[in-house]
Amino acid sequence: PFFSGIWLGVEWDDPQRGKHDGSYEGTQYFKCRHPKGGSFIRPNKANFGVDFLTAVKDRYGLNDNQDLQYGTGNTVVFGTKAVEFVGMDSVAEQQRQVQLNKLVDISVRECAVSHAGQEEEISRTCANMRHINLSKNLISSWETVIAIASQVQNLETLNVSENKMIFPSTSTFISSAFSNLKILALNQTEITWTEVSCHASSSPVDNYFGKVVKSEFVSLCVLQICQQVDVSYFWVLLCAQGWPVLEELYLSSNNITVLERPNNVLQTLKLLDLSDNQLLDGNQLHLIAQLPRLEQLILRNTGISSIHFPDAGFGCKTKMFPSLKRLAINDNKISQWSSINELDKLPSLRALQCNNNPFMDTEKNPETLIQLIIAKISQLEVLNNCEILPAERRGAELDYRKIFGKDWLEAGGHWNPEKNKPSEEFLAAHPRYSALCLKYGAPEEGELKGRQPLTLKNQLLTLTIKCPEKPEQKPVEKKLPESMTIQKVKGLLYRLFKIPGSELKLSYESSKLEGKEVELDNDLKPLQFYSIESGDCVLVRW
Repeated sequence: PFFSGIWLGVEWDDPQRGKHDGSYEGTQYFKCRHPKGGSFIRPNKANFGVDFLTAVKDRYGLNDNQDLQYGTGNTVVFGTKAVEFVGMDSVAEQQRQVQLNKLVDISVRECAVSHAGQEEEISRTCANMRHINLSKNLISSWETVIAIASQVQNLETLNVSENKMIFPSTSTFISSAFSNLKILALNQTEITWTEVSCHASSSPVDNYFGKVVKSEFVSLCVLQICQQVDVSYFWVLLCAQGWPVLEELYLSSNNITVLERPNNVLQTLKLLDLSDNQLLDGNQLHLIAQLPRLEQLILRNTGISSIHFPDAGFGCKTKMFPSLKRLAINDNKISQWSSINELDKLPSLRALQCNNNPFMDTEKNPETLIQLIIAKISQLEVLNNCEILPAERRGAELDYRKIFGKDWLEAGGHWNPEKNKPSEEFLAAHPRYSALCLKYGAPEEGELKGRQPLTLKNQLLTLTIKCPEKPEQKPVEKKLPESMTIQKVKGLLYRLFKIPGSELKLSYESSKLEGKEVELDNDLKPLQFYSIESGDCVLVRW
């Protein structure tokens, strides 16, 4: 009432751009998710976007303005003479059509796309499209996405991330447009796994309702200002009925907190990204655990504090996530090693990312920390993007067997199989220990070293160094840090024996395994990687 003309109520993608919650002088004109996310602007300050094909032509230099700029208009200049070509417009249009028809991968990210354009125009112009990036545009509804996708016959990849969309709440909008779709990205679209209702106030500005606009460089959602409207956000499982062959689904940063069992949908899914959604708890994972082909699950920064597979006991494999090979649980709140023990129950797990979790702070030595994780998960081949070599696994498992040997004995473990009855508490904390004893034999009394405090004294190894090729050279005893790399050991031996370090070949014999020689073949690995202990003998050859 205080100002003439039409105003638009808008909520900024970035709430710091706003001034209020949609109210003015005590009257609530529209509602915002953020208390300071709203503004009023004049319609002439808003950009309502362009259709899909206009954005494609602008992005790939195929519109009329660029034709004139690069000399494909009706008049062409030769020296000082201007020559007019009759029918040049139709020739230029044919060339544009040919070029657009050649495009397979199209990206119109951040090009202010807001609608599909004329019906069937996309299918006539871009017949060979397979992959479309529509991220960070002005698309306000799933209907617009369908309108574009339905004109692309063999669409395989679609990215509509960073569009603030309204999703219909019924199956009316399930379309055959996605019948060939294999990869779909819906990051930051405010889609939810289960249905969420949202209310918005409205006004008599019918012309602007439901459109998405852009003022300066930030997209805005136009809201009407008078009657109450109930909008149900479309949920993932309802949408998924129209994605029969989908293999990869990206749902990062969508405020998803609750999951639901996907019955008869998403059965072809191989990758699911739920990162940056604060899930209610780790038990939510049980609801998606029966996806038969899921190979990669990304749960970065989802707030989970524990993982548990209750259907399997110690040393057994779970029936959950039968095909899962790669799991990312980094940047979470997992504080107990019991969750890492649980991961050994996954039958197909080969790669794990688990950085930035509280349980990793329980071990001060980073090398020991890595060894513990490797020893606890038997089939793991890649940890935090680093390949686990066979020698590294062997060293980790042998060390684990020694470190917890005293605990094993105190809990009822015994070298005699008939008397070996470790307690339930020990097996819960170390479910792989029995398997490691079967693999390498029960630890002998001399091997039980226990867990030592992290001091320099406890990190020094007393080693005997021999040169088999120079019998006249007396053995030398040296104290070396267990963290010393093989390369640095070679440098030390070069100075000690006056031989070129680069030509040295090192191995060692364990004082407990007579006659068995282990090659020290990786210059970048520390001594402790090979499970060398005080009293062992390093053999030097060249």
